[in-house]
Amino acid sequence: MYKSIYMNESNYRASELDPLILFADNHLLAVNKPAGLLSQDSGTGLRNLEDWAREWVRVDKNKSGAVFLNAAHRIDKVVSGVVLFARTSKALSRLNEDIRKRACRKIYHALVEGAPKKPAAELVHWLSHENHRAELSREGAAGAQRAALSYVTLKRVGALTLLEIDLETGRYHQIRAQLAAMGTPIAGDVKYGAAARSKDGAIALHHRRLEVTHPTLKKPVVIEAPYAADSAWWKLLN
Repeated sequence: MYKSIYMNESNYRASELDPLILFADNHLLAVNKPAGLLSQDSGTGLRNLEDWAREWVRVDKNKSGAVFLNAAHRIDKVVSGVVLFARTSKALSRLNEDIRKRACRKIYHALVEGAPKKPAAELVHWLSHENHRAELSREGAAGAQRAALSYVTLKRVGALTLLEIDLETGRYHQIRAQLAAMGTPIAGDVKYGAAARSKDGAIALHHRRLEVTHPTLKKPVVIEAPYAADSAWWKLLN
């Protein structure tokens, strides 16, 4: 089984502001995205993870000309953690199919305000996407999509609670909206009702682990992303 790579000679990080390579071979590239960095080009010309990763491949592999690299999924700018890229069209097609069939596992960690009434539960809502927000809706409403996740409480951290979230569906702002609907918004996520934001605008949501099947070797790949050492939120766990 492939495991994530931590601090050894295979890591690449030019500075503390750069992402960290977690896994790389001829078909896949997994990166630990820092909060505050866009996953992909938004049309604004701002620095983004996909361009950074494409340049890393070009330099590391001594590529000339265009580099094929496409994200198999993405996470919000204010969120940190694993982002997986396909380095070949075959890998991208197979990853997209596995994601469509939910034949992968996405585990997130979140520090939430307060504590949920139940230490572990499944949450199911219907969400619509309006004005750059996920809004609670009802089944059958126009544009509403089923959103499901399960969570388990890991520990209390002062006035906050650390939750581990197993994401079943991948809807827009799903985790943020569903945890807020439970009365426990993610710390720093003022967009969804948190009491205060961090100085850098990051929220306490981290894509901790991704489990996929390698698109060519057909073996399980488990990729884990460490918390950012300089994050105000994740420092609270020390």
